[in-house]
Amino acid sequence: MTRPEYLDGNVASWQRQAADYVVPAERGWTSIDPYWGIFGIEETVVQMLPADMSGLSCIELGCGAGYVSAWMARRGAQVVGIDPTPNQLATARRICAEHGLDIEFREGFAEAVEFPDASFDFAISEYGAALWADPYRWIPEAARLLKPGGRLRFLTNSAFVPMCAPDLEADGPMTDRLLRPYFGLHETRWPDAPGETEFHLTHGDWISLFRGNGFDIERLVELQAPAGATTAYTWADGEWAHKWPVEDVWMLIREPSS
Repeated sequence: MTRPEYLDGNVASWQRQAADYVVPAERGWTSIDPYWGIFGIEETVVQMLPADMSGLSCIELGCGAGYVSAWMARRGAQVVGIDPTPNQLATARRICAEHGLDIEFREGFAEAVEFPDASFDFAISEYGAALWADPYRWIPEAARLLKPGGRLRFLTNSAFVPMCAPDLEADGPMTDRLLRPYFGLHETRWPDAPGETEFHLTHGDWISLFRGNGFDIERLVELQAPAGATTAYTWADGEWAHKWPVEDVWMLIREPSS
């Protein structure tokens, strides 16, 4: 597959932002218990990871600074993290060495991964590929990489985000009004983030895409922020996210017959 046309802009943005995520990454690597999304919701609520991952071959698609990979490795998995951003990978490799974990971090992009078919038992993305890669490219690739019966789990923004967020982050968090159409969601480019491209789909389009690539849906978890929750991200707030989902978690299984 050719390099996606939007990739260079996203990589350039994350090269600049990588330094801002070092401290949160170090906190994630240090935490024994996983937590998810912009409100840090506990793994006991979300249940993204099997409790015992011993013997599982796993890949994180868009691993960033790699703390999700660390959580899987500590549960016994053999883990590869893929990301197109050198600065993020430098952080991941440095912290991995400090923690003495055996994780392979590779520069690459989730739309075309240099592994053979059916290489992995488990694939995951917390944001990463789930938000920054075209789902019509990375979902088929994830299906190719997974063994029959393998599982894909990913966390990304709910469709409420592109529908309800103001154009400019400086204008404050998401509103209780629909500002953009639901139908036709795919590429999203924010005026105050030049060069970046996000990807969102309607639930119906996600489901059609999954089924068309041989996935069954195990669960959809629409995350609810706990009462009084806070976040460092100014485009969202806890009161809003306690009423409506900011993030979706999709849990899929690759059909044995596909």
